[in-house]
Amino acid sequence: MPPYLLGLRLGGRRVLVVGGGRVAQRRVPALLAAGADVVLVSPEVTPSLEDLINDGRVTWHARPYRPGDCEGAWLVQAVTDDGKVNAAVVAEAEERRIWSVRADDADASPGWTPASGHAGEATVGVLAGGDPRRAAGIRDAIVEGLRDGALESRQSRRKPVGVALVGGGPGDPGLITVRGRQLLAMADVVVTDRLAPRELLDELPPDVEVIDAAKIPYGRTVTQERINDYLVEHAQQGKFVVRLKGGDPFVFGRGGEEAIHCARHGIPVTVVPGITSPVAVPSAAGIPVTHRGVSQEFHVVSAHVAPGHPDSTVDWSALARSNGTLVLMMAVERMPLIAEALIRYGRSSDTPVAVVQDGTLPGQRALTATLGTVADAMTEAGVRPPAIVVVGDVVTVAREIDMIRADMGRDP
Repeated sequence: MPPYLLGLRLGGRRVLVVGGGRVAQRRVPALLAAGADVVLVSPEVTPSLEDLINDGRVTWHARPYRPGDCEGAWLVQAVTDDGKVNAAVVAEAEERRIWSVRADDADASPGWTPASGHAGEATVGVLAGGDPRRAAGIRDAIVEGLRDGALESRQSRRKPVGVALVGGGPGDPGLITVRGRQLLAMADVVVTDRLAPRELLDELPPDVEVIDAAKIPYGRTVTQERINDYLVEHAQQGKFVVRLKGGDPFVFGRGGEEAIHCARHGIPVTVVPGITSPVAVPSAAGIPVTHRGVSQEFHVVSAHVAPGHPDSTVDWSALARSNGTLVLMMAVERMPLIAEALIRYGRSSDTPVAVVQDGTLPGQRALTATLGTVADAMTEAGVRPPAIVVVGDVVTVAREIDMIRADMGRDP
């Protein structure tokens, strides 16, 4: 007969786990996540379980199972390596009319533990006739579909409301967060910019309204005020609006302005952080923004106004004196002035510099130079936005990695 699936709410309820090996190591965290009061009986435990015990999250009886251990439990897990012990545990649980699971023998187990997974607020549990590998494969397919939005329904009774400011990451559509992709799949309206992962828009249902709010450098642009109005206007119509942005909404993304505007109009706002390009793009080019013995700090700078400009709030003299890594955004057009200022304030003209254009995208390309030569090198290479500029000795770490890779496989 097929099993009867049931979601147990274990908050504050005693669950007995007999056995301290790898199976227990997998199941105990899930029981704790469900709020269970976990009692573990085993002479020995794995290091991961010991960590949970030391934190006071699990009660451990460091001894073998003995009759009477099942008393007071709502659920029993028999997960030792000894079939006779597991059989005895299950027999006691049956006698006390307590549901139990036997890990080593599905046919002899009163209950089965499904292959489970989570995607947002959805919990997926799969049983496949006692075949755990097949159940896990089905579970993975369902969870992946929920996480990437393929199985999400915009007609959910618990559909989000208001506006979600979603960080889309540095460009590669695979680098958006799970939560961001879930909310995008539930949107009625998407307000997107040019640096967002636009390939994801092709996956949206045809009835989703997509508003292009691109701000093209030195070209056509949509004002921030108009973008703010888009968000409020559509949310006030009862639509769920996703503002899909490149990088992170609150890292030079003007997400704070959008959140304030929505708050002033009584629109609830959800903020979904994104992988920010000042860290992700150098990483994609093999450049760590910090490295032991090289740089203990890094500074992210918006260079949309040049050094010395009245609107600039950047202390370029302090940055020049710092030994940390400098990561410059929106610096392509102003790099000659920036390099000149850094050298004037004390940075060596020999400081390594890397420029990464279209980071994480198929067309990604990078060049390396020095602070004294980078401006001419960028002009000669025809570098255009979007590009990230990294100033500091961490650039040489990337070169070292490349040299090691190149040497691998060569004859000594």
